[in-house]
Amino acid sequence: MPAKSLPLAVNPGVHTPGSPDAAKGTFAFISLGCPKNTVDSERMLGKLAQDGYALRPDAAGADVVVVNTCGFIEPARQESLGVIREMLELKAAGKVGAVVVAGCMAERQREVLLEQVPDVDGIVGVFGREDITQVVDAARGAADLRDLDLFPPAPVRALEDTARLRITPRHYAYLKVSEGCDRLCTYCAIPKMRGKHVTKPIEEVVREARELAADGVRELIVVAQDTTYYGFDLYGRSRLADLLRALGGVDGIEWVRVLYAYPEHFTDEVVDALANTPKVIPYLDMPLQHINDRVLRRMLRRVDRASTERLLERLRKNIPDLALRTTFIVGFPGETDAEYEELRRFVADFGFERLGVFPYSPEPDTPAMKLDGHLPEDVKAARVAGIMEEQQAVAFRWAAAQVGRDHPVIVDGPDPEFPGHARGRTVADTPDIDCAVRVKGKGLRAGDFVAARVTAADGYDLIGRAVGRPW
Repeated sequence: MPAKSLPLAVNPGVHTPGSPDAAKGTFAFISLGCPKNTVDSERMLGKLAQDGYALRPDAAGADVVVVNTCGFIEPARQESLGVIREMLELKAAGKVGAVVVAGCMAERQREVLLEQVPDVDGIVGVFGREDITQVVDAARGAADLRDLDLFPPAPVRALEDTARLRITPRHYAYLKVSEGCDRLCTYCAIPKMRGKHVTKPIEEVVREARELAADGVRELIVVAQDTTYYGFDLYGRSRLADLLRALGGVDGIEWVRVLYAYPEHFTDEVVDALANTPKVIPYLDMPLQHINDRVLRRMLRRVDRASTERLLERLRKNIPDLALRTTFIVGFPGETDAEYEELRRFVADFGFERLGVFPYSPEPDTPAMKLDGHLPEDVKAARVAGIMEEQQAVAFRWAAAQVGRDHPVIVDGPDPEFPGHARGRTVADTPDIDCAVRVKGKGLRAGDFVAARVTAADGYDLIGRAVGRPW
């Protein structure tokens, strides 16, 4: 999971705090993990700013540092621990006043944190984020937390994500539409950290989208643990199609991008909304995890190869120029050479425009830990490399096929390596995950849209020149 050292990336928008001299105190913030965690970080940043704390450009010299951790898999937890220890070293050297730990690792492994980093000044769980100002006050000796539950249970109503101080650049933002997950995938601990699926009402999501648009956002990136399950708990049926149509009507938004769509509950209405809603772009992130039926059953994924292939064919048939992204897990307990080979051939034959692959990570308190057939790390690493070798060939062919075509591109900023060029993304590219386009053109600024004619492929990436004026 990529780390965001927040003070260097914060959007100087409407919620930026005032001068440190007039502030209640100063703080730095480090956000780790997925886009859903990013939204939580932005909410905490907003609350601290509204309470009078001023954000510093780096940790050294801050009255308090907040680390919003990731607890999804062991490498992410080790990264979180490494960052916490680095902040505690600054504290020991007198360069930081206090260190507060928040987020998924705090929620999942509070006792581990208390044992391994006992010098932290405060720990707050995922759903304690609304009390972050009181936790920071207490870490500085200015509040008493005895009557405050810092690890409240998962809410029965989704928390609001308004008044955020955003980590992302001004022109795009993540929009969290639900919390938690009702899936019981055997490898995953997310329900233990974030609870059951809770839908955020459509009117609330649209209100947040309008707030983001007013703050300069032009690309909304819809996130949840399972976007296709949106609405079942609140409305009794999927309302993803209705949500997408509503978001397509928000003034100021140009692109709506959908991530984390589970391959179930894809009704004709959802497919139609993806295909025909203005501003909803032809991009879909659908984590499949595997394609072999036996492995899928052991993962408790509730789909099989035949239904997955029918869905993928239906999506490509009905959504022109669709860019499909997926992720797979290799080395799941008991995965045979033949089952891995089936997955490898599927990746080569289907031709996903975008793809990621991860080795299975044994996670405490998950059913997969009790399965037989756990594989050595070197075997899992070799299988990751094999899948990525197949996908590289697919991705390079796709990039080469774009030469001569015009693509709408959203500009993320100047290209640091090529003066006179901007760096942007096509419809097929989610920020920080997918590929990029280097566009030659005058006057291109972050947040602009421009038509770019692709003149060359550079491995995974594209090179082009602006055609016409930006908008």
